[in-house]
Amino acid sequence: MAGTFSQIYIQVVFAVKGRKSFIHPQWEEELYKYISGIVNNKEQKMLAINGMPDHIHIFIGMRPSCCLSDLVREIKKSSNEFIKERKFASAGFEWQGDYGAFSYSHSALDNVIKYVMNQKEHHKKRAFKDEYEELLRRFDIPFKEEYLFEWYH
Repeated sequence: MAGTFSQIYIQVVFAVKGRKSFIHPQWEEELYKYISGIVNNKEQKMLAINGMPDHIHIFIGMRPSCCLSDLVREIKKSSNEFIKERKFASAGFEWQGDYGAFSYSHSALDNVIKYVMNQKEHHKKRAFKDEYEELLRRFDIPFKEEYLFEWYH
């Protein structure tokens, strides 16, 4: 029996446009379930999802036939519509256009899942900007600060 066998693990990070704190605890779980449904409907595996009022982390197991940029575009587009239809956020909610994507080995699964699920505790000590730049440096991704997310202090 022939087949393609793979294990691709990607953490995706993206922010609310303008880094506004629009994701509220009252409805974030419903948003995360909706996004998980998108990932599952695209035949990918949601491993962990969590975030803060201004950004989100998604950790997925991907099939090689999946185009990551198409998946992220669909997640953002559909969840943006979901948020607006449910009137969860004030007018003007949308995701920033950019995102970060970071790949991991199978041996890192438990640590990355814990990291994603522990976002609220993690961000009591560390700002999102510091966290994101650390990820870029750790993965040896060159960047210019002016092309990163919009940062507000």
